[in-house]
Formats: sequence, structure tokens, C-alpha cells
Amino acid sequence: MNSSPPPGPLGRAFRAVRGYPRRAPLTLAYVCLLLAGHAWIGWVSADRADAVLGYLSTNLDNLRDHPLPALVGSALFFDGTLTDVASTDFVGTLITLGLGVCCFLAWAESRWGKRRAVAVFLGGHVAATLLTAGVATVGLRYGWYPAEVRQSLDYGVSYGAQTVLAVGTLALPRRGRLPWAAFVLAWPVGGLEWNGPLPDFTTVGHLLAAVLGFGLLAVPAFRRRVRAGGPSSGAAGAGPRRDPVAGPASPSAGAGAGAGAGGAGAPPSV
Repeated sequence: MNSSPPPGPLGRAFRAVRGYPRRAPLTLAYVCLLLAGHAWIGWVSADRADAVLGYLSTNLDNLRDHPLPALVGSALFFDGTLTDVASTDFVGTLITLGLGVCCFLAWAESRWGKRRAVAVFLGGHVAATLLTAGVATVGLRYGWYPAEVRQSLDYGVSYGAQTVLAVGTLALPRRGRLPWAAFVLAWPVGGLEWNGPLPDFTTVGHLLAAVLGFGLLAVPAFRRRVRAGGPSSGAAGAGPRRDPVAGPASPSAGAGAGAGAGGAGAPPSV
């Protein structure tokens, strides 16, 4: 029986899904952990769920009292829904969990290796959280934010995902990069609420995370790593680059892919 995938886009999608565990095993494990955490939150009592998420929330009080558990634990759950498909929360889940983690984090892991992909994701998560906490502190001092902000519920993967979405601009063809960058900056402001001269702190956090990701693209060393197209690129011994869609390329194709495409890489795969 012929088990080869069908030709065309459907075949590429089939190969992408089949090869996902090999190309991005850490991302796959993280997605499974997030789904398990989401299922657990839905299974336990509401009081237990509120207590856990309240402790792991990266609000000002928690960041002062137990910063490390809050920063790490808040990245183990996602704030959204997988069932209420008609809600805006579901759209946010598709963008952050679907595109940010499942697609672009997997692309980063496949292209640069586990450590660098984790560094970009967690770096965006932690840095955007701390910068947002600074903005919230200023907003409280001048009365722009209500006092309840200190104990607000703020957890999830969206800051890290937003950073990866911004960095993943280079995964797209050149003509698609500007519209994608505009989308990354625009989608968080859909539910924008103003508090004096400041937007709500979650919008601030998403915009800061995107700026951090785009800022990485301006770092020469980072751009060189992107063009190199692999986690262990070097003058010698750099093996063939793995294309996130088509699988491993030949050594000659891998050597010229980065320069020929301007470092764009291959489009992310689900």
C-alpha cells in the first residue's frame, strides 16, 4: 500500500505534522504540558484553581513576595479557551498558543536549537513581565491605575509567545514581513482600555514583548545567527540545515539557503 503523502500543499502539511516531534521535541513537550495544565485547571474546583493561579500570577504583590515561582509558574498555563470558539479569548488562544508556541517556537527550535529558542521565549516572558511591572508601579504612583492592579490575575504564555511572533518575522518571505509585523503589534490593542495616559497593563506587556522581539532582529549577532540557519553553525562542521517544512536539506542547499533568501528561513509549520 502506498503510504507516501499527497503532492502539493496538503502533502507539505502532512510531512510537517509527521516530522514535528523530531524537529521540535521540546516545543511539543511544552505544548503537552500547557494542555495538561489547562485540563487540570478545568478539572479541579474553582477555589483550588483560583488559589493556584492567584499564587502564580505575575502581579506586583507576587513579584515582590515570591518572584521566581510567579515568573516560572505563570508560564505553565495559558489564559484562554479551547472550546468557546465564538469568543475573542479563543482568537487570543489561536494567536498565542497556536501561532506563537506551536508554530513559531517550533520554528525557532528547529532552526537555532533548544537553548536559543528557550532563551528567546523565556527572555521575552520575563523581561516583558518585569518591564510591565515597572509601568504598573508608575501608573499606581500617579493614580492612573487602580490599586487592584497590585493583586490582579496575570498569567500565561502570551508575553513569551508575542516575543517569538515578532522574532519569527524572519521566517516569512520578505513581502510578508511588514504586514506580519503590523499584525503582531496590532492584535493586542483589540481590547485596549486607557487608564489616564497609559493603556491597560496587559496591552502594555504585549506591546513591550513585541518590541523586545523586534529589537532582537536589530542585534547584529542575532541576525548573523539567523542567517547561519542552524543551532551549531560555524565555518566548519555545520551540518545540513533542517527545513521546518521539507525536512533535512542537502549540505550544499543548506550552505546557500540563508544568503539566498536573505535569512528568511522557511515558513513555520504546525
